[in-house]
Amino acid sequence: MSGPSLMDSLFQPSLEDLIKGLRQQLIGEQAFISKSLEEIRKEIKSTDLSTKSTALLKLSYLSNLHFQDMSFAAFPALEVLSSPRFSHKKIAYHAISLSFHDSTPVLLLITNHLRKDLNSTNEFEVSLSLQCLSRIANVDLARDLTPEVFALLSSNKFYVRKRAVAVVLRVFEKYPDSVRVCFKRLVENLENSDPQVLSAVVGVFSELACKDPRSYLPLAPEFYKILVDSKNNWISIKVLKIFSKLAPLEPRLAKRVVEPICDLMRNTGAKSLLFECIRTVVTSLSENESAVRLAVGKVREFLEDEDPNLKYLGLQALRIVAEKHLWAVSENKEVVIKSLSDADPNIKIESLRLVMAMVSEHNVSEISRVLVNYAIKSDPVFCNEILGSILSTCSRNLYEIIVDFDWYVSLLGEMSRIAHCQMGDEIENQLIDIGLRVKDVRPELVRVARDLLIDPALLGNSFLHGVLSGAAWASGEYVEFSRNPLELMEALLQPRTSLLPPPIRAIYIQAAFKVLVFCLHTCFMRGKSIAPSASLDNLPAGVSASASYESFDDFSVENGADVAVVHGQTCASAPITKESIVNILNMVELALGPLLGSHDVEVQERARNLLGFVDLTKPEILNSSIHEKRDSEGKRVESSKIIKLMHDAFSKELGPVSLSAQGKVSLPDGLVLKENLGDLEMICGDIEPPSSNSFSFGSPYEEEKDGLSFSNLQIRDDNEQSNESTSLLAAHRKRHGLYYLSSGKSEMISNDYPPASDHTLQGDINDNADDLVKLTAESLIPKRKPKHGKPRPVVVKLDEVDEKPVAMKQPESRDDSLSGAVRDVLFGSEDIPPTSSQSNLSNSSKRKGKEKQHTDPHTESKVSAVGDGNSSSRRRKDRSQGKERRHRSPRKKNDEERKDADQKEKKKSSGGRHKSRQRAEEPLKVPAQTPVIPDFLL
Repeated sequence: MSGPSLMDSLFQPSLEDLIKGLRQQLIGEQAFISKSLEEIRKEIKSTDLSTKSTALLKLSYLSNLHFQDMSFAAFPALEVLSSPRFSHKKIAYHAISLSFHDSTPVLLLITNHLRKDLNSTNEFEVSLSLQCLSRIANVDLARDLTPEVFALLSSNKFYVRKRAVAVVLRVFEKYPDSVRVCFKRLVENLENSDPQVLSAVVGVFSELACKDPRSYLPLAPEFYKILVDSKNNWISIKVLKIFSKLAPLEPRLAKRVVEPICDLMRNTGAKSLLFECIRTVVTSLSENESAVRLAVGKVREFLEDEDPNLKYLGLQALRIVAEKHLWAVSENKEVVIKSLSDADPNIKIESLRLVMAMVSEHNVSEISRVLVNYAIKSDPVFCNEILGSILSTCSRNLYEIIVDFDWYVSLLGEMSRIAHCQMGDEIENQLIDIGLRVKDVRPELVRVARDLLIDPALLGNSFLHGVLSGAAWASGEYVEFSRNPLELMEALLQPRTSLLPPPIRAIYIQAAFKVLVFCLHTCFMRGKSIAPSASLDNLPAGVSASASYESFDDFSVENGADVAVVHGQTCASAPITKESIVNILNMVELALGPLLGSHDVEVQERARNLLGFVDLTKPEILNSSIHEKRDSEGKRVESSKIIKLMHDAFSKELGPVSLSAQGKVSLPDGLVLKENLGDLEMICGDIEPPSSNSFSFGSPYEEEKDGLSFSNLQIRDDNEQSNESTSLLAAHRKRHGLYYLSSGKSEMISNDYPPASDHTLQGDINDNADDLVKLTAESLIPKRKPKHGKPRPVVVKLDEVDEKPVAMKQPESRDDSLSGAVRDVLFGSEDIPPTSSQSNLSNSSKRKGKEKQHTDPHTESKVSAVGDGNSSSRRRKDRSQGKERRHRSPRKKNDEERKDADQKEKKKSSGGRHKSRQRAEEPLKVPAQTPVIPDFLL
């Protein structure tokens, strides 16, 4: 396709025409942009550089503001770059900065253009090329252009020098070996009198010190001189950032710089510099009490300022200093508490974080209570910020500040009932985690779970469905601690559970399965017979007799006769009898029957499992004797054995699992793991699929069930089964004992703590701010630990360190190589052999005498001779050590000497160029030296 004609070039629309047309367009913005891009694609193919540059300018505008791809203009930009006109170069460099990246095909073609402009006498062309290099520099460009950047670091034009200093940071990151060439010249610029150059140099060292501050300790005298002499606030701020990294590494340095920093805090009027001084003191000089007190006094000025930005910075600084000096919060507690009611949301969040920083095991209950009441009256966003802060603080380090877990579980239940609560997933995780780790809290956990399950308001809140999921799991897993299992069953099967999503409804069904098995096992397997009123003395060992009688006989009277509505019928808490069991079975059939046709596979499967279990046990229960056999041959399975098997399956206690447990399982020998199972059909081709008459749990409404029934199953004696399962479990525990927790169950201890919703603790809270001020003042006073009626429950912890596999270790990063190069230059520069870039510098005719780094061929020969003599000198050292010589046989010594001689011949046969390339590629072996701080710090 031919380029645009002369008429098209004469009447080419400019950038101003494009902007006007974009504002006045009538066909739609996107359509106008597409039409303009088509015109630009035609114009950019013109041989006229003015036409091409105008097209690039318009394309750059569309790329900046409308994010249009301009990678197709990479080569036309290089063509415009070759123009001698400065206006064309400016457009080309800007387009290159926007369109070039590491994988651009024509990136190598720009090297000569950049080298030419970097050596130009026009300082503005040099500036453009440096700016472009800072944007697109990769490893090759940084390596090839290091000599030019090195020369510009000593340019007489400060405008060019400051830009060269700024480019050095990008060059160092991409090509760490350039440090050996440019670092000394960069250090020399720390003594430059021009404030712009000095600001650029200090900015570069501020960025470098953030990655590895220890490498820059020898430069502390230069930074100290700048801190004392500088009158530029921006330079002082950058130097303070550097000292905040260096001071913790050297105590003498911290003692030396504290006085100048305090002088700056007293005398400066710039808020930015004052805040940087405060942050440096509270983060790196916190051991100096006088400096900290001065900083806290200045923080008070920020807190009382009407500017919300300064007030926010004051709260942030106060939170930093509160980690080591809690008295600073005590002096400013009134301002912090009032900030919870500030109109600025950022100030409220920062004050909340400051309040949570004061929480300890002595005041966690009081502060949490007041904050929960404050969350009820707050807007939804800040309400969830408060709840999230409470949850994260209380669960820190496996609940290290929680002493009363019964109180904390009750608090989680109260937080779930707050109208704006959206922390359902986190509350669910903590309910389950506490149940797994703390055995003593399980009775209270089941009580809280029961209250959550029967609360109808939670079912319609999608943010709290996770809480209901955790409550349903806890009620089923620890049903033996329940005061009324029948009420749990009614709550799990209530009709309003249809509002829940299918995954949570599946958890409800599984929990109902566990509760049903527990009720049947409690009523029939211990009594061995069905009675109109089952004996409560046969409850499991986990439930005390007093609690059982209270729950089934007197619970209704003492606690207001909790009444539940089940499918339109009102029933109170009653003991587990034959009639109640039959009612539960009927309830299961009525509630889960429609779920057999559910579209969710998990819900349908769990419903079929539970209904199949009901089909197997209900006929025996109706016959009033579980020992009655249905046929004379005795081949049918007794209900007692089925209930016993299911109870044993659910009775195994669950515990927490380490994150690295799976990684510690060794792969068996001969096992080959594949990513996919594409060849599974070929491997399992001889295996016939199961027939259509396989066993399945049917619907309760089906009179006849297809498939294999339980009447055809043969089950061994009950004792034999228990012995076999026990032996298998013991063998598995012996083999994988690392992943088992202790299975000892502690006896239930009476609860001596008041509940979280105790009215004596809450009282009438009219002003939350006054309560927080009072609680803050009380919490800051050191007091003795309270004597509780019972010790803190044991929290199960896995003392396993999650280590990454060896294959996951990352290679040496570029930052590490950069730091190593800096240490080599500062601590051992005289022993470093010249690099390829340094040799290029020595060949350049533009270098002055002191800046040249000569490479003498005689020196190279000496170095090679020393390198060749390393083996002989090493053998002389070996001869001086008698012990090692005795252990070496004569034949072994002859073999080693023969190998050394062969290596010498190979080295001599190789050319000089090959030897120099090998020396350039060999890693530098510089002895590690500790940073030496000059005597001015002593």
